[in-house]
Amino acid sequence: MGNGQSGMPPGGPPGDNQQDKKKKKYEPPPGPTRVGRKKKRRGPEVAAKLPNITPTAKCRLRMLKLERVKDYLLMEEEFVTNQERYKPREERTEEDRSKVEDIRGTPMGVGTLEEIIDDDHAIVSSAVGPEYYVYITSFVDKDQLEPGSSVLLHQKVLSVVGMLADDADPMVSVMKVDKAPLESYADIGGLEDQIQEIKEAVELPLTHPELYEDMGIKPPKGVILYGEPGTGKTLLAKAVANSTSASFLRVVGSELIQKYLGDGPKLVRELFRVAEDMAPSIVFIDEIDAVGTKRYDTTSSGEREIQRTMLELLNQLDGFDSRGDVKVLLATNRIETLDPALLRPGRIDRKIEFPLPDEKTKRRIFTIHTGRMTLAQDVKLEEFVMSKDDLSGADIKAICTEAGLMALRERRMKVMHADFRKARENVLYKKNQGVPEGLYL
Repeated sequence: MGNGQSGMPPGGPPGDNQQDKKKKKYEPPPGPTRVGRKKKRRGPEVAAKLPNITPTAKCRLRMLKLERVKDYLLMEEEFVTNQERYKPREERTEEDRSKVEDIRGTPMGVGTLEEIIDDDHAIVSSAVGPEYYVYITSFVDKDQLEPGSSVLLHQKVLSVVGMLADDADPMVSVMKVDKAPLESYADIGGLEDQIQEIKEAVELPLTHPELYEDMGIKPPKGVILYGEPGTGKTLLAKAVANSTSASFLRVVGSELIQKYLGDGPKLVRELFRVAEDMAPSIVFIDEIDAVGTKRYDTTSSGEREIQRTMLELLNQLDGFDSRGDVKVLLATNRIETLDPALLRPGRIDRKIEFPLPDEKTKRRIFTIHTGRMTLAQDVKLEEFVMSKDDLSGADIKAICTEAGLMALRERRMKVMHADFRKARENVLYKKNQGVPEGLYL
């Protein structure tokens, strides 16, 4: 009694244990209840943990990089601050400039400062009116004002509102030869004596002045070239401009005749002033007989103005002031009409005549002009060289050009002797005016 049944294992029948084993199967552990990084534990153990120590070199490099970024940001901040600070100043400057332009007005007149009375007043003159006592505005730089300088005048009250930076006459600036001509001494047929004389009078004093000092003489101041039209006077002047390194100013005599009184002499003074500033220089005045004719009594204001221009030219050639390294070349076809005061020694020290070419010179000129032409076998230039026609160098050039045009008219690339013969007849016919005497009577 009190014991289990015999034959039964303890704990129940064996069928119950097998059933429990079937019920207990493997089950995976449950998944995490949260997603994301695991939160750090905070507590006394974590607080007492030492931080990771990085190498010293990396810390130094990072510090330098951050310092450069800081410097760049400071520079950017300073730039922005300056922009904000100077912006009102630029606007104020622009406003002041616009006010000055409004005060000046447009258009402005151009005058000459004659005399400065005080800091605020001066006497000015214009080309078309009398002299005026005017006010000098406060924004004009008074240190640059000099008697004789060109100033800007207000349109109505004629006050001085500015000054021209370059007071050189624009006409004088145009007269300067910037690009040297292509003609050289080799392009001149004959004229060996004339070339030698002009070299001694113009080029040698500029390149070797010590030779004249050793000889105890002064070099010639001016040279005049005269002769028949077409004999090579202007061509020789071009060759001088090509061969020399000095500044070359060329002007035609008729350009010195101006409309208003006093403008002609003023232009002459300005021409020689610019030549002296650019010294060593050569001034070439072609057709000098336009202003250098003989003086005579006249009632015409225009003739008197031409004579005043010539008097100023005489003063510039041989006046009180020394010209220095400024040489003057004159050219004319009618030397007999020039004033004796212009041709006297001291102003024009050497007179070079250009006669009509002789046989040797004609041969040389024909050789130069036909050097690039394709000539036929029957061309005999000696016939034209030995002829007694009064041919100048320009006439010979016209003959060669006319002969080439006649060959082109007949679609030929070679020039024949008949072309030269017919061209000479045409040139001589036109030279003698080409109209029979009494045709239109």
